[in-house]
Amino acid sequence: MLLAAVGIFGVMAYAVAQRTNELGLRLALGAPRGNIMRLVLGQGMKLAGLGVLLGLVGAVTLTRGLRSLLYGVSATDPLTFSVIALLPMVGTILACWIPARRAAKVDPLVALRCE
Repeated sequence: MLLAAVGIFGVMAYAVAQRTNELGLRLALGAPRGNIMRLVLGQGMKLAGLGVLLGLVGAVTLTRGLRSLLYGVSATDPLTFSVIALLPMVGTILACWIPARRAAKVDPLVALRCE
Protein backbone atom coordinates (compact mmCIF):
# COMPACT_ATOMS: atom_id res chain seq x y z
CA MET A 1 0.00 0.00 0.00
CA LEU A 2 2.86 2.35 0.84
CA LEU A 3 4.56 1.66 -2.48
CA ALA A 4 1.33 2.35 -4.36
CA ALA A 5 0.81 5.61 -2.43
CA VAL A 6 4.36 6.75 -3.21
CA GLY A 7 3.83 5.93 -6.88
CA ILE A 8 0.54 7.81 -7.03
CA PHE A 9 2.14 10.75 -5.23
CA GLY A 10 4.95 10.84 -7.79
CA VAL A 11 2.61 10.71 -10.76
CA MET A 12 0.34 13.41 -9.36
CA ALA A 13 3.28 15.65 -8.40
CA TYR A 14 4.63 15.31 -11.94
CA ALA A 15 1.19 16.07 -13.43
CA VAL A 16 0.88 19.18 -11.26
CA ALA A 17 4.37 20.32 -12.26
CA GLN A 18 3.49 19.89 -15.94
CA ARG A 19 0.25 21.84 -15.53
CA THR A 20 1.67 24.73 -13.48
CA ASN A 21 1.02 27.25 -16.25
CA GLU A 22 -2.57 26.11 -16.69
CA LEU A 23 -3.26 26.13 -12.96
CA GLY A 24 -1.68 29.57 -12.60
CA LEU A 25 -3.83 30.88 -15.43
CA ARG A 26 -6.96 29.46 -13.81
CA LEU A 27 -6.01 31.18 -10.54
CA ALA A 28 -5.25 34.43 -12.36
CA LEU A 29 -8.68 34.34 -13.98
CA GLY A 30 -10.35 33.99 -10.59
CA ALA A 31 -10.74 30.29 -9.93
CA PRO A 32 -11.02 29.59 -6.21
CA ARG A 33 -8.20 27.57 -4.68
CA GLY A 34 -10.72 24.94 -3.60
CA ASN A 35 -11.63 24.30 -7.23
CA ILE A 36 -7.98 23.74 -8.10
CA MET A 37 -7.66 21.24 -5.27
CA ARG A 38 -10.83 19.46 -6.40
CA LEU A 39 -9.48 19.34 -9.96
CA VAL A 40 -6.26 17.62 -8.92
CA LEU A 41 -7.92 15.33 -6.37
CA GLY A 42 -10.61 14.44 -8.91
CA GLN A 43 -8.00 13.48 -11.48
CA GLY A 44 -6.32 11.12 -9.03
CA MET A 45 -9.56 9.69 -7.73
CA LYS A 46 -10.84 9.03 -11.24
CA LEU A 47 -7.83 6.86 -11.96
CA ALA A 48 -8.04 5.12 -8.60
CA GLY A 49 -11.76 4.49 -9.04
CA LEU A 50 -11.16 2.87 -12.41
CA GLY A 51 -8.44 0.68 -10.90
CA VAL A 52 -10.65 -0.36 -7.99
CA LEU A 53 -13.55 -1.11 -10.33
CA LEU A 54 -11.39 -3.29 -12.57
CA GLY A 55 -9.91 -4.99 -9.50
CA LEU A 56 -13.34 -5.77 -8.06
CA VAL A 57 -14.53 -7.20 -11.36
CA GLY A 58 -11.42 -9.36 -11.55
CA ALA A 59 -11.77 -10.46 -7.94
CA VAL A 60 -15.40 -11.46 -8.34
CA THR A 61 -14.59 -13.53 -11.43
CA LEU A 62 -11.64 -15.25 -9.76
CA THR A 63 -13.45 -16.15 -6.52
CA ARG A 64 -15.08 -19.14 -8.16
CA GLY A 65 -11.77 -20.99 -8.04
CA LEU A 66 -11.05 -19.97 -4.45
CA ARG A 67 -14.33 -21.06 -2.83
CA SER A 68 -12.85 -24.35 -1.64
CA LEU A 69 -9.89 -22.60 0.02
CA LEU A 70 -11.90 -20.13 2.13
CA TYR A 71 -12.99 -20.98 5.66
CA GLY A 72 -15.53 -18.92 7.59
CA VAL A 73 -15.97 -16.32 4.84
CA SER A 74 -18.00 -16.53 1.68
CA ALA A 75 -16.20 -15.96 -1.60
CA THR A 76 -18.18 -12.79 -2.27
CA ASP A 77 -18.34 -11.35 1.26
CA PRO A 78 -19.59 -7.76 0.86
CA LEU A 79 -17.77 -6.47 3.95
CA THR A 80 -14.42 -7.81 2.75
CA PHE A 81 -14.89 -6.45 -0.75
CA SER A 82 -15.94 -3.01 0.48
CA VAL A 83 -13.07 -2.68 2.98
CA ILE A 84 -10.50 -3.83 0.45
CA ALA A 85 -11.92 -1.43 -2.14
CA LEU A 86 -11.91 1.43 0.36
CA LEU A 87 -8.24 1.09 1.35
CA PRO A 88 -6.76 2.10 -2.05
CA MET A 89 -9.20 4.98 -2.28
CA VAL A 90 -8.08 6.34 1.10
CA GLY A 91 -4.46 5.85 0.09
CA THR A 92 -5.08 7.75 -3.12
CA ILE A 93 -6.68 10.66 -1.30
CA LEU A 94 -3.69 10.87 1.03
CA ALA A 95 -1.22 10.59 -1.85
CA CYS A 96 -2.99 13.26 -3.94
CA TRP A 97 -3.47 15.71 -1.08
CA ILE A 98 0.04 17.19 -1.09
CA PRO A 99 0.21 17.78 -4.87
CA ALA A 100 -3.32 19.23 -4.78
CA ARG A 101 -2.37 21.59 -1.98
CA ARG A 102 0.78 22.57 -3.86
CA ALA A 103 -1.28 23.22 -7.00
CA ALA A 104 -3.68 25.45 -5.08
CA LYS A 105 -0.81 27.52 -3.71
CA VAL A 106 0.70 28.29 -7.12
CA ASP A 107 1.38 32.00 -7.49
CA PRO A 108 -0.31 33.07 -10.74
CA LEU A 109 2.39 35.65 -11.53
CA VAL A 110 5.22 33.15 -11.17
CA ALA A 111 3.37 30.53 -13.19
CA LEU A 112 2.64 32.95 -16.04
CA ARG A 113 6.21 34.33 -16.08
CA CYS A 114 7.68 30.86 -16.54
CA GLU A 115 6.23 30.68 -20.01
